[in-house]
Order: sequence, then structure tokens, then C-alpha cells
Amino acid sequence: MTRVSLFNSPLLLGFEQFERTLDRIGKVPNDGYPPYNIEQIGDDQLRITLAVAGFSDADLSVQIEDNQLVVRGKQSDEKERVFLHRGIAARQFQRAFVLAEGIEVTGASLDNGLLNVDLRRPLPETKVRTIAIKPAASKANGKTTIDVASDVNA
Repeated sequence: MTRVSLFNSPLLLGFEQFERTLDRIGKVPNDGYPPYNIEQIGDDQLRITLAVAGFSDADLSVQIEDNQLVVRGKQSDEKERVFLHRGIAARQFQRAFVLAEGIEVTGASLDNGLLNVDLRRPLPETKVRTIAIKPAASKANGKTTIDVASDVNA
């Protein structure tokens, strides 16, 4: 079976990194735990809030691996406790979020069972660059010569 590329158009040059990111997102298992929200809290600020009831700050880790934000949680078993019924699972989890280029994690806080991870997305700068156009071929003495520019200066 042949793989069809989303970015196969000749108008979309240099998007291979996005395609690899989409492939990686598609392979991440999603069991829905812990549930989370993503909200915009400012013009250039985002917040990811994960419901991590029962986890202390020592049970949680927030790391950036490559361009992924990875949140892990692992509760320690309390051997001195005897449960007659255990309906609240003490399980470990890992939740990964792919970050776009330039997004920075500014902090994390745990408040009433909610882990808040704050992100800053820099506003894009508009860049305009003019490329000089040079003639590709010129005729001299009846012969065609090609002028190849090795470097284009803005």
C-alpha cells in the first residue's frame, strides 16, 4: 500500500517537519486519562490544565523532550493503608503534547487537584524580503552564456 502525503503539492515546499509531526501525533495512544483543557489566557499565552486529583507535586513531572511537553504522574503505594473498597485508581500516566516551534513553557503549578502548565506563544513577526532578479541567459558573440548567481543578497 502506498502512503499518500498531505503535503504532496509543489506549492507546499519545506513542510516535511509538519508531516513527521502529524505522523507522530497519529501514533500516540490516547486513553483519555487524565482529562485536560487547553485555554487561551492572553494574546500570546496558553494554559494546559490536567485533572490530577490524588497526585502531589512530588508524584508529577513536567518535561520538554524534543518538541513535546510530557507530563508524567506516578503515585507511590501506601502499604500501611488497608482498603475495604478501592474505587479510586492509583495508576501512573503519561500525557504528551506536541509543541509548535517557538512555544515556551513558562511555569507549572498544582492547585486543588489541577495541574496548570503555562505556555507562551510568541507573536509572529512579519518578514518581507526582496529577492533580486538577474537575467538567466545573455547572448554574446552569437553564443548563449548562463550567469549563475551563487548567493542572493536581500
